[in-house]
Amino acid sequence: QVQLVESGGGRALPGGSLRLTCATFGRLFGFIHVGWGRQVPGEERELVATIDAADKPWYGDPVKGRFAITRDSVRNTFYLQMDNLRPEDTATYYCKFHGVAEETWGQGVQVIVSD
Repeated sequence: QVQLVESGGGRALPGGSLRLTCATFGRLFGFIHVGWGRQVPGEERELVATIDAADKPWYGDPVKGRFAITRDSVRNTFYLQMDNLRPEDTATYYCKFHGVAEETWGQGVQVIVSD
């Protein structure tokens, strides 16, 4: 099974930026996409961005134009660049791998947007 480790979370001011990194370990068998979701206490996890094997990105409406997902297929690492952050972006962010036989999430990193 694939293991995912996130890093790069923290605190930012409204309008600021953060970059999240997800390192993957293990074979990405049957790769469909990798991506990022986020969750706040008491709410369901929300998918915010994915990128597929052709490097085609998808974004949820709340983050379009502000977040960018990229991947380094050589290093099996992918990223979420978050710009123009808003207080409502505050959440725990999780990276995910979606394969033909597996869907795995990381343990999450906290992002706090506040002044």
